[in-house]
Amino acid sequence: MAQSQVTTLFLDVGGVLLTNGWDRKARQRAAEKFKLDSDEMNDRHGMTFDTYEVGKLSLDEYLQRVVFYTKRSFTPADFRAFMFAQSQKLPDMIEYVTALKAKHKLKVAVVSNEGRELTEHRVREFKLGAFVDFFIFSCYVHFRKPDADIFKLALDVAQVAPKQVAYLDDRALFAEVATGLGIHGIHHQNVDSTRRTLAALGLPLDA
Repeated sequence: MAQSQVTTLFLDVGGVLLTNGWDRKARQRAAEKFKLDSDEMNDRHGMTFDTYEVGKLSLDEYLQRVVFYTKRSFTPADFRAFMFAQSQKLPDMIEYVTALKAKHKLKVAVVSNEGRELTEHRVREFKLGAFVDFFIFSCYVHFRKPDADIFKLALDVAQVAPKQVAYLDDRALFAEVATGLGIHGIHHQNVDSTRRTLAALGLPLDA
């Protein structure tokens, strides 16, 4: 088999490697646990979270706007601990990417929308630095997907051409934006379908 032209993987985190850091389902669980008005919390979240993800608010500032704008019977530390506990590994993906990187000597980068404190927790807790060569998180670079500039920055840092990159994202739109730049954008749905897609790009794991 001829060597694949793909030398680099760009990966989203939430929905690809891990569960989403702070999605609607997690917020619903928080509303139930802490007895919050979920509609009001989601409204405030919607007006605030993008600012947090691009690194212009701390997590404490986000929580002050979304939860602690009024007196509560629990502390910000309680709420933060609950938020962090929502993150879980998705089945087999970290192991798959680690094995694929070793077999094909790939460069691996994360390109993800995430707030700083959630980022730091998730990278540390799940040891993402063990197989990721560099991280392009929205909170570090101050713009977020679907802004194409976040992909252009990742290409510059990786020093590769778009055609050398396969990008996995559970959101089809973000994969489409990457495809528009010449990257092999892949709508990740599960490990089996992604394995087949990457094998077709010349990156089989078992062959």
